[in-house]
Order: sequence, then structure tokens, then C-alpha cells
Amino acid sequence: MTKRAVLKGIGHYLPKRVVENAEFEKTLETSDEWIRARTGIERRHISDETETTSVMAIEAAKAALTDAGKSVDDV
Repeated sequence: MTKRAVLKGIGHYLPKRVVENAEFEKTLETSDEWIRARTGIERRHISDETETTSVMAIEAAKAALTDAGKSVDDV
């Protein structure tokens, strides 16, 4: 008998700090239009010292469990 993993829920987490392209215009010779035209990027989410990869992973996992209608004890 073959066993397989089945996706039951998904979750994500984005750092709280949002940096718009306009912020780069203040310190770099660039513009929002230039960045968007070449990369498609409009804004970035940047973590601070409290938002480590493990903290962000835990938050995403919690969201995935909620999406699946499961709890930590179900895993």
C-alpha cells in the first residue's frame, strides 16, 4: 500500500514592516517606476529582529492548521 501526503491547509506570514519603492528614491538614484518596470516589485515586507525565520514559520503553521480546521494536537 502506497502512502502519500495530502495538503489539508495552507498558511503564510508576512513581516509587519512594509517598505514601498518610494522609500528607495530618498537614498538611491532610482524611482518607483524604474523598479516596477524592471522587477515588478511594488513593496517589500522586511522583518525586524523579533521576526526570525522560526517565529514566521510558527505563525504560518498556525494559519495552516486553522485553514485545515486542525489543532497542534492533531499533528
